[in-house]
Order: sequence, then C-alpha cells, then structure tokens
Amino acid sequence: MKKFLLALVAMVMVAGVSAQNWSIGGRVGSGVQVVGQYDFNKKNYLEGRFGAAWLGGVTADFTALYNWKICTMDWTPNGGDWFFDAGVGVNVGGAAHYAYVGVAGMARLGYNFRKAPLSLSVDYTPVIGPAFSYGGPDYGGNDVGSRAAGAKKNNVGFRATGLANVGITCTYHF
Repeated sequence: MKKFLLALVAMVMVAGVSAQNWSIGGRVGSGVQVVGQYDFNKKNYLEGRFGAAWLGGVTADFTALYNWKICTMDWTPNGGDWFFDAGVGVNVGGAAHYAYVGVAGMARLGYNFRKAPLSLSVDYTPVIGPAFSYGGPDYGGNDVGSRAAGAKKNNVGFRATGLANVGITCTYHF
C-alpha cells in the first residue's frame, strides 16, 4: 500500500509539472489524506483523496469527487478570494475484516491566497452507505454476526461514522 501511495503522489506531481490546472495537497480531519485536484475549467473540478481514516479504527480510505465552484466572495479586498464549492462522489475503504462503500457529498468554504498559489479550506464530506464486517471483529473490535457456535461472523450495517467527516485541506496550485 505504501508503494501505491508513493506512485500515486509521484504521478500527480509529474502531471502537475506539465499542466497548469492541477493542485496537490493534504487533508486532516477524520483521517489524513493526500489530495489531488484537476480543474476542468473555471466552473468545475475533479478531486481524489487517498489516505487513512481513523473514525472507529484505522482504515485505508479513498474518495473521488466531482465538484462545482458555486461562488467566490470578495470579503477581503486586499487579500485573497473566498470561495464556496460543492460536489458529489464515491467513498470506499476498509481494514482487515471490515470494508465500506458509499455515496459522498461535499460542501467546502475556503480561501485562495493572491500572493501565493495556495488555498486553505474547511469541508464537510458526509458519506452514506453500508459497512461490511466479515470473518472477524468489525472496525471497532466488536464481535459481530451470528451468535451460534462455529458460525462465520458476517455483518452488514449502516456506516454511521461516515456522517462525521469534517476536514481542513491545504492545496498548492500548479
């Protein structure tokens, strides 16, 4: 997994050197993630996040979002620009005996610095979908599934921790 993450970061950085509409950064919140963004035009962009989430236990986590730039606000005339974005996508992840998948939404309020190619934002990315526990304890270490002796322990349920996904993102724009 470490090799995959390093390869992903290297590909995004190489692509960013050759194109002016890439951004790369990091997100901290319900986990730690590497963020890559590709601007299609001035109205929308694609965002990919890969890292580790720690709500209820440490899991590998991947999110892909299609975002729309809703509006920009000139609240600081001598500084930078404030912006509001929203999007929708998919979120998948898991650990040894636990996996989840769901539909993700995103609402972001941020600030673009005028004197540096950086942006800082706070976002809420709720994920609605099922969580699967198979052949062992779930992500919180709870014994799930059938109580019969010798029965395989499988369980499917709603991933409630997906609704608690708030983060701070900092990106560098190429």
